[in-house]
Amino acid sequence: MARHYSAPQRAEQARATRARIVGAARDLLLGGSGYAGMTITGLAEAAGVSPQTVYNSVGGKAEVIKAAYDTMLAGDEDTVPMSQRPEFRRVTEATDVPSYAAAYAAWVRVISDRVGPLLGVLLAHGPGGDPVLENFVATIDGERRQGNTNSLRGLSGHGHLPPRRFDAAVDAVWTLTAPEVYDRLVRRSGWTSAAYERWLTTQLAATLSAFGSSGDARPAG
Repeated sequence: MARHYSAPQRAEQARATRARIVGAARDLLLGGSGYAGMTITGLAEAAGVSPQTVYNSVGGKAEVIKAAYDTMLAGDEDTVPMSQRPEFRRVTEATDVPSYAAAYAAWVRVISDRVGPLLGVLLAHGPGGDPVLENFVATIDGERRQGNTNSLRGLSGHGHLPPRRFDAAVDAVWTLTAPEVYDRLVRRSGWTSAAYERWLTTQLAATLSAFGSSGDARPAG
C-alpha cells in the first residue's frame, strides 16, 4: 500500500533532513575532515542521504558551509531573525554608551563562542583564492556590518552619536567585533571568553565615548 503524506508531514521531513545534513557538515568541518576534506559525497554518506538530496535540501558546498555557520550562529533552528532576538534587542534599546557596550560585548561573546571554532577551521589559512571561502568571508563580513549598523541606531537616536560620525563609528565597531580579534585573543592567546567580553566592553565604551565627545576618534589624514 502506498504511503500518503500530508503537506505538513512532508515539510517536517524536509526540515529534519536538512537539519541532519547541516549537523553532519558541522561535525565533519570541526572533526578530522576540515574544510578541504569535506566533500558532498562524504557529507551525504555521513548524513545517510544521497548526494542529490544534499543538493536539493541545502545546496552545494558553499550553501552547506553557510547553513552550518548560520545554525551555529543562531544556536538553534528557529527562524526568528537575530536582530529580533532578546539579546540583540537589549543592544538596540540601550540608552547610553556604557549600557550599549556591555550588552553588545555580551552578545558578541555568545555568538563568537558558538561560531569561533568553525571560523577557526574555515579561516585558518585565509581564503587562499578559494572562491567558496572568498564568497563566504564577503557574505559574513557584510552581514556583520549590517548588524553593527543596526546596533548603533539606538545610540544615535538617543543623541550619543552625532550623525556625521555614524559611519566611522560603524567602522570601529565592525573592526573591534571582528571574528579574527576573538580568534587571536581566545583561541590563539588563551584568553577566557569572559576576559574577552570584559576587554570588548571597555574598548567599545572608550571608542564610542570618543566619537560622541567633542573630539574625533578617527585619526587625521
